[in-house]
Amino acid sequence: MQVLKVRGSAREFSCEPLSRQLLSNLLWAATGVNRLASGKRTAPSARDWREIDVYVVIAEGAYLYDAQTHVLLPVAAGDLRQLTGEQEFVSTVPVNFVYVANLDRMIDAGVDRQALYSGTDTGFIAQNVYLFCASFDLACVVRGSIDRSAISTALQLNKHQRVILAQSVGYPAK
Repeated sequence: MQVLKVRGSAREFSCEPLSRQLLSNLLWAATGVNRLASGKRTAPSARDWREIDVYVVIAEGAYLYDAQTHVLLPVAAGDLRQLTGEQEFVSTVPVNFVYVANLDRMIDAGVDRQALYSGTDTGFIAQNVYLFCASFDLACVVRGSIDRSAISTALQLNKHQRVILAQSVGYPAK
């Protein structure tokens, strides 16, 4: 109840980076594997498609979170944070997540269902991030204002991948 009471959105962040351990714990909370035998995750997924990929964009570069092995896979070098949204703070916040739907994983789903379920499944992951942040006194906000074409190019996405939302995470501004 306490975490729900303090959960909120913030748009002012400290530039202090998150520790690797804190980022690791945050990613596991977002969509990590919590049932090893089945590979199921902390966030539900319609029909167990697991279509949402989490890209992590930090000052050093962009990475794809591999939930099965709990590692970050390099995607692009360099600071791409400014491409994760249209708001000024995205270029200095320590972590920006970009939630991408891989539509190839959504077997037998029409366009309407792909949009519905990828949006819903992204919401589950984003809420896990919000709750984790509330429990660790971190600031975060989900954002839809993104130049989807620019970030898709930078992350080297293919025609079957769609950027759904982004989410910024960091310590609150002092």
